[in-house]
Amino acid sequence: MAALASLLRRRSSLRADVLLRTLCATATAPPLTSSAAKTRLRREYDADRAVSLLEAIDTASLSAGSTRHALSLAARRLTRAGRHADAEALLSSHIPASPTEPHLSAILCSYASAGLPEKALEAFRSAAPSLPSPISPMPFNALLSAFVRCRRHLRVPVLFEELSKEFSITPNAISYAILVKAHCMVRHDAKAHEVIARMREEGISPTTTIYTTMIDSMYKQKKVEEARTLWKQMLESGCKPDHATYNVKAMHHGLNGKPEGVLQVMAEMEADGVKPDTITYNFLMTAYCKDGKMEDAKALYRSLGDKGCSANAATYKHMLAALFAHGDFDTALEIFRESMSKHKVPDFKTMKGFVEGLAKGGRVAEAKEVIYVVMKKFPDTMLSGWKKLEKELGFCSDNGDTTPHAECTAEEPVSEAEPATTEALELKDSAAEETGVSEESDDDETPSPETSTDEEVPRGPA
Repeated sequence: MAALASLLRRRSSLRADVLLRTLCATATAPPLTSSAAKTRLRREYDADRAVSLLEAIDTASLSAGSTRHALSLAARRLTRAGRHADAEALLSSHIPASPTEPHLSAILCSYASAGLPEKALEAFRSAAPSLPSPISPMPFNALLSAFVRCRRHLRVPVLFEELSKEFSITPNAISYAILVKAHCMVRHDAKAHEVIARMREEGISPTTTIYTTMIDSMYKQKKVEEARTLWKQMLESGCKPDHATYNVKAMHHGLNGKPEGVLQVMAEMEADGVKPDTITYNFLMTAYCKDGKMEDAKALYRSLGDKGCSANAATYKHMLAALFAHGDFDTALEIFRESMSKHKVPDFKTMKGFVEGLAKGGRVAEAKEVIYVVMKKFPDTMLSGWKKLEKELGFCSDNGDTTPHAECTAEEPVSEAEPATTEALELKDSAAEETGVSEESDDDETPSPETSTDEEVPRGPA
């Protein structure tokens, strides 16, 4: 409540009146459970309503993982609305005078969702004196992870040394995993190897996550032999490849359009007792599409349920892009409607290409339908790109409305599972959360592979 009051003072009187009425209505309703709130937050794109939903959560139901998830979503909504000061105020207001390490770690992770890593550092320094002594690596790791997620990779090695000495923190394997990732993201491969040597000197064994991160970096740099050497070293060190490790290898073949390579990786997984997951199948679909085998890709997409998997946001994004690139707009529309029903909407760049393709192909009614349905879902602050596209395509009527051909229905989204451990909390990546369709979502370069584990490794089109 105090956090929301602070935000109200920052808004115009009209906005404050609207939000105050929302808050009063929320205050008279029963408190929301964390699970119910997260479900509603995931489909709420209005920043003020997201904040009021956050404030309505029954705090007794909030674990550290729930705090991070809900707070991250609300902070992201404020940031995407350009309200950075409000996002900072919201986050800082949730740090109590004497926070527990899990709770502080959750909030530090949430600063990354608002793109405020330096503010997370300030929060860590201000809260550190009230933490038990010595401070465990947990909040330290959460802070470093926030810098990695905000792509401030060069700051991580500096903070790693400074803070561990200043606060007498003994880094653990997760700390070193984050440090390795920071080095890999800026292609400092030699320094990543130095971290492994340092770990061994300190009696800490390199983990599967660390090897996965380095193998991923090698594949992204087209250093296939180096990746194979690291894989061998991983096995020799006693580390067992997991879903994320195998998916890194599947990514290498999938993004190069080699379905037979992905199928070989899947055979290796199953022989090792690791069941292929949605991410693995996404890479196989990607390989089929790049190899021109669209019927195979569509058949795989439709069989996901039979394999015990379900489509995620990346499934819809990459299948949609491939389908309209090959001129299959009927199936692309089918997948678009399914993505909307699951509240997993592809990014703006993908959707823009889809709408333009429909319009150029003479399917103006369907192009208008797509724009109408998407614009209904998001607040005005997130729609400038869509409004510009409407004008470019000549879809705006005199009254500024777009007439739809049909309207899609939406179902309740499936909420994500929370991290099962405190270590998972330290490293859980916000990229697993839904991608909002706005002009801000145009950073559509092919990313690295998404992990299906709770530990943070580079992600991909899955």
